[in-house]
Amino acid sequence: MSKNIAISDDVYRDLKREKGDRSFSDVIRDHLEDRRELADVTGTGILDHDVHDDVKDDIEQLSRGTMTRLDDETL
Repeated sequence: MSKNIAISDDVYRDLKREKGDRSFSDVIRDHLEDRRELADVTGTGILDHDVHDDVKDDIEQLSRGTMTRLDDETL
């Protein structure tokens, strides 16, 4: 499933420059895997507060799903 998010023009240019032949999702994922916190981009014009809350909720829901699968596999 894909989601649309609004980002500022300067952030888009930075992502596009870094993107090369990768997808935008891959670029963002790489940055998140570098141990960046969601809070690192909040307030910098990348995510507005509503999007931040939605993303945080999605992450929490996905994490719960992972824990449930792990519990199911270890029982």
